[in-house]
Amino acid sequence: MQIKKKSPEFLLLLISIGSAMSFAIWINLLNNFAIERAHFTGAEIGLLQSLREIPGFLAFTLIFVLQLIREQRMTYISLVLLGLGTLLTGFYPVAIGFYLTTILMSIGFHYLETLQNSLSLQWIDKKETPEFFGKIIAAKSIASIVAFTLVWILFEQLKLDFKWIYLLAGGISILIAFYSWHYFPHFPEKIYQHKTLILRKRYWLYYALQFMGGARRQIFVVFAGFLMVEKFGFNVSEVSLLFLINAIFNIFLAPRIGKLIGIIGERRALILEYLGLIAIFTGYALVENSNIAAILYILDHLFFAMAIAQKTYFQKIADPADIASTAGVSFTINHIAAVVIPVIFGLLWIQSPMLVFYIGVAMAMVSLLLALNVPNNPQAGKEAIIG
Repeated sequence: MQIKKKSPEFLLLLISIGSAMSFAIWINLLNNFAIERAHFTGAEIGLLQSLREIPGFLAFTLIFVLQLIREQRMTYISLVLLGLGTLLTGFYPVAIGFYLTTILMSIGFHYLETLQNSLSLQWIDKKETPEFFGKIIAAKSIASIVAFTLVWILFEQLKLDFKWIYLLAGGISILIAFYSWHYFPHFPEKIYQHKTLILRKRYWLYYALQFMGGARRQIFVVFAGFLMVEKFGFNVSEVSLLFLINAIFNIFLAPRIGKLIGIIGERRALILEYLGLIAIFTGYALVENSNIAAILYILDHLFFAMAIAQKTYFQKIADPADIASTAGVSFTINHIAAVVIPVIFGLLWIQSPMLVFYIGVAMAMVSLLLALNVPNNPQAGKEAIIG
């Protein structure tokens, strides 16, 4: 698909780059900053991650904000909040400061993700959506490579403190937000969007997939990364290298995965994803070699691109007027488990990291059962095989 300047597609890609610059550096430095500066253990990092997910849990409140502010404008505001939270992080290397800046960063991040999903499903044609979501992942990966390179140069070579790297990352995101605000025209809604909360019984399978997706994400974001640092002693440069490898693979593979989903369909894509996760989470529980652990981490990250199938599944079954409202509701559902799991699993981690990953295996099995209920050709009125 061709993407023109000043088009909705180009705006979405640029916003994705702005989001990735802040979040990539924030997550890249997270575990090392938490351990080396804030002196966190598994319990504190679990609490931090739960606090980070609360704005995601409250994403449904976005629908009330959209009664006052248009979606496109709120996208810019969200990117500014994300950048500001990142910018301030390094200046508060104590628990309460880290918690508060994380919440601010997270409000911007989760509102932005919700809005990007909503606008993408509204603006992009159904036939082009899987490939376009792959392009968004690739754009974020390119930005992440730049971010990880900056971390390596500034932290490892120039020996800059954490706070200056956070300051640069957040500043870039804020600049992109203001540039986009002034450069792009307002793109009118193709279909009027409901401005009230909507829960439809016929979307139940999508809601269930979103819930389990939120639980699965915590295994990777919180505990797989913590495993690399705590058990295998990965330093900042080694963690950066893992993220760099993930980003490079996504640049080339994510658009192709999007095309593949368009060919094989959402059902087969989701089944493949969850079978892979069962194997990967089992590997996390048993691994004793740092190189094998790193390979598992890279494979785990690649499977995130398969989650495009959840978005395109919803686009096929949804009433177009429900997209904005359901984007917020589904993001909230996605974060129900995400708010609880980091704290509970953080306490379990102290007793047995292996148990955390075996529970992850069980969650992937539940997701697989849900995927088996997705029709080969989902559409309105044919949302699930059973139910």
